[in-house]
Amino acid sequence: MSTQVRSLPVPDGLEGERVDAAIARMFGFSRTKAAELAAEGKVLVDGSVAGKSDRVIAGAWLEVEMPAPPRPVEIVAEPVPGMGIVYEDDHVVVIDKPVGVAAHPSPGWTGTTVIGGLAAAGYRISTSGAAERQGIVHRLDVGTSGLMVVAKSEIAYTLLKQQFRERTVDKRYHALVQGHPDPMSGTIDAPIGRHPTHDYKWAVTAEGKPSVTHYDLVEAFRSASLLDVKLETGRTHQIRVHMAAHRHPCVGDLTYGADPTLAKRLKLERQWLHAVRLGFEHPEDGRWVEFESKYPDDLRFALDIVRGESA
Repeated sequence: MSTQVRSLPVPDGLEGERVDAAIARMFGFSRTKAAELAAEGKVLVDGSVAGKSDRVIAGAWLEVEMPAPPRPVEIVAEPVPGMGIVYEDDHVVVIDKPVGVAAHPSPGWTGTTVIGGLAAAGYRISTSGAAERQGIVHRLDVGTSGLMVVAKSEIAYTLLKQQFRERTVDKRYHALVQGHPDPMSGTIDAPIGRHPTHDYKWAVTAEGKPSVTHYDLVEAFRSASLLDVKLETGRTHQIRVHMAAHRHPCVGDLTYGADPTLAKRLKLERQWLHAVRLGFEHPEDGRWVEFESKYPDDLRFALDIVRGESA
């Protein structure tokens, strides 16, 4: 698939910005991707190749060779072992997502998905949203288990998305984190954005979006603490990033600095994080509905070990 060249004049507000920062703002790329394009010689300023750290001048023409758009992602109807249906009606289906399952297809992901699992089970879901994520109003990480709601009707999609935007949905997680947070109950209010050097990670950064996480201690152990976590916002990897930045990463979360020896001892192959409760106004009549999920076997096994070590 051929590439496309786009060019735009640098606006006055970006006078003096680095080339990679200007590209990110003007063309909607991540800062890392913008730097990669500059390093590959695919960025010109007034006809001359520009480096990522060069400074732009207002009115100069910034020309970028755009990467080819990704191929459309295909939805594969494939059963998802262990995916439970907690509740369903004509408007919503609430599922208990097992670990190792993505919410929807994405480039590079070859495993099972919630969308594919529902299709294989014969569920009709909303056609609203991008083609590969129709009906999906929120997501859980592949390595996080627990409750998700998927819209079946178009009105449910619209009203549920509105509730998530307005932060009226009650999303509760339990997280086993290393050490003992101080204070034992509190709020982490820190913006989250793309990691400056790793595209697959997120980080607390001044350029990020506002992100607020509330937590309360459920049980303290010798090496870890079990927390009840409520999200006020819903950024990608929010709990994992906030707890790691707070120096208490989720047990088993090697991506964000958890102790690998502890994870090995607990036979844990993912972060100890589970969406235990989900509450929202039903889109049909506005009544409040709430659902709960029990810990899966791997998390319960790990919790039993740390509890036993503290006895």
